[in-house]
Amino acid sequence: MSDRPRLLPLLGSIRHGSRDAMTCLYRCGNACDHPVPNTSDNTYFGDLVDSEVSRRGVVRAGTVGALVLGFGGAGALAGSGTASAAASAAASAPVTPKATEFAAPAGGVGDGKLTFKPVPPNTLDSFIVPNGYDHSVVIRWGDEVVPGAPTFKLHKQTARAQAQQFGYNNDFVGVLPLGRNRSLLVVNHEYTDENLMFPGFTDVDSLSVEQLKVAMAAHGMSVVELERVQGTGEWRPVKSGKRQYNRRVTASKTKFELTGPAAGSDWLKTAADPKGRTAIGTLNNCAGGVTPWGTVLSGEENFNQYFVGGDGAPEELKPKLARYGINTTDRYPGGNRKWDRADERFDLTQHPHEAHRFGWVVEIDPYDPESRPRKHTALGRFKHEGANVIVAKSGHVVAYMGDDERFDYLYKFVSEKKFKKGNSWRSREHNLTLLESGTLYVAKLNYTSADEIDGSGELPSDGAFNGRGRWIKLVSGTRSYVEGMTADEVLTFTRLAADQVGATKMDRPEDVEASLHTGKVYVALTNNSRRGVDSNPKADEANPRNANRHGHVLELVEKHGDNSAEKFTWSLPIVAGDPADPSTYFAGYDKTKVSPISCPDNLAFDATGNLWISTDGNGLGSNDGLFATPIEGPERGHLKQFLTVPTGAETCGPFITGDNRSVFVAVQHPGEVSGASVENPASNWPDGDYAKPGVVVTWRLDGGPIGS
Repeated sequence: MSDRPRLLPLLGSIRHGSRDAMTCLYRCGNACDHPVPNTSDNTYFGDLVDSEVSRRGVVRAGTVGALVLGFGGAGALAGSGTASAAASAAASAPVTPKATEFAAPAGGVGDGKLTFKPVPPNTLDSFIVPNGYDHSVVIRWGDEVVPGAPTFKLHKQTARAQAQQFGYNNDFVGVLPLGRNRSLLVVNHEYTDENLMFPGFTDVDSLSVEQLKVAMAAHGMSVVELERVQGTGEWRPVKSGKRQYNRRVTASKTKFELTGPAAGSDWLKTAADPKGRTAIGTLNNCAGGVTPWGTVLSGEENFNQYFVGGDGAPEELKPKLARYGINTTDRYPGGNRKWDRADERFDLTQHPHEAHRFGWVVEIDPYDPESRPRKHTALGRFKHEGANVIVAKSGHVVAYMGDDERFDYLYKFVSEKKFKKGNSWRSREHNLTLLESGTLYVAKLNYTSADEIDGSGELPSDGAFNGRGRWIKLVSGTRSYVEGMTADEVLTFTRLAADQVGATKMDRPEDVEASLHTGKVYVALTNNSRRGVDSNPKADEANPRNANRHGHVLELVEKHGDNSAEKFTWSLPIVAGDPADPSTYFAGYDKTKVSPISCPDNLAFDATGNLWISTDGNGLGSNDGLFATPIEGPERGHLKQFLTVPTGAETCGPFITGDNRSVFVAVQHPGEVSGASVENPASNWPDGDYAKPGVVVTWRLDGGPIGS
């Protein structure tokens, strides 16, 4: 009998790619069924083979004074799906006298050891946490956000009511302190699934205009004031009082200010906005981040599916639209939502520039409910998974971003101005301008073992997937570094600019998080079933498997530990999948002791520096979940599953509070399984009737730090 570990059996049916077909339809407009938008022929194998770079060299390269941020705390940066320490939002103290960091209890935030017993893979229609932990639903679709909002009525939904209630399909979760036992929950609402929202749904064409407007109102963001429950790690919405911060941002009504070099560009002007400086609504908001000055960033992702009439757009514009996944041959492409029936601006035949007003990084100030959210053109336009900020040694702010598409790119932005420490109004006012001007880069990776990569995932002879890389300048302020493109053109059509300079094609770069403990940067590369298939680019050392179903995590170390540097080294600490599969890798850790993981999506750090990974579309057949692993020391790579979400759901967020006592996750699209409906649900989470997306908080029963 062979001693080789047996591969895990698949649990349940094989899904459309890794996701169910219903999720593919509503979340991204069946992107997997359409041609890859990136048809550029830029090099995808390394131009250089840096044979002198060893795994040891990559791991040790650079030490970082990442804790230069002036507001202290063990995890002062929050991130996208989001990160670690909402303590970063302490910089927002001047907004309210109650704003403080999440104060660590007397026992501290823990020693960082992950001692919980892993949750096994499963297909239960439940939210499963380890022994010794509990969880509760914080808020769900339809719950009150704006004080006095109408009670949710499934059979009598209105756009007016939905614009005051918690939206659908929550993704990004950020929790910002408002006082020791108060906080602000900020959540993205990425997309809607009308099959699971409206009783009697048959098809999009049968929806009433009012129902279309309900769906539009269910997109966007929510800000909700929370209170701690009896000194524990549990949190719940505040139910009485003014709740002055509570707020809904929607796709249909909210005005956004366009900032940066492309604001006012001809590319952004429409009949309704001839100045090109005010956009209406935000679409398909996926992950995001919490800034060191106490605001929230949100990434507009698969906005292409909301537009019709690409066939009637100007001919010279069609190649640009197509690069962003917009169909330019059919009026109504398959999977389209047909929102043009409710708002004609979604018809590109009539309003060809409206699509250019989406695909940006959005910034919202949750401490100022009267403030207008902004779309920052200086950070470029693509299918943003999110954006996460760290302050470099130089004091400049650096935002890392992934373009969530097969064979697209990894970016970073370095601010022109420097971060101002301190909690004064003047400092915060200055910091609120940091993302309006700076330099945008795209990543080019080179390899140590390019000639050894055969697409199987087998490690090369030097024992690691690793190499060097550089950040290629695209634009700085109003100066373009891309031949034949103006600065506003580079920022509006960033994908085309990155194609031209030869950026490295990656396997769906999603969440990008920087550790404040080490300054190292981590990238979730979710999967790419097209890698090496047909005429698509073959595997390379940074994307080492053809038909990559399970994804991987990239670790990037900036030169001299300076996040504003233009050179870096990189390695792959995790190549996901069944640990018994020889193509998987867990930083060299004993694979018989790790949890199986598939399709890493969002990343976060706890207050002690452990990396937490949530998944989207588990290709091993189990429900999606949340995992944790040390990224330094002898336990590096010891990945353990912390929780699983219900049937058909995706694990979004996550967010670990700065006191290390609470883990928030968003349960997105529960019950999103082909054939499901309101009347015939595939999941009855969380209330036992029909499926509702919601946000969950998990805490230790003994009040101790999460994970330990």
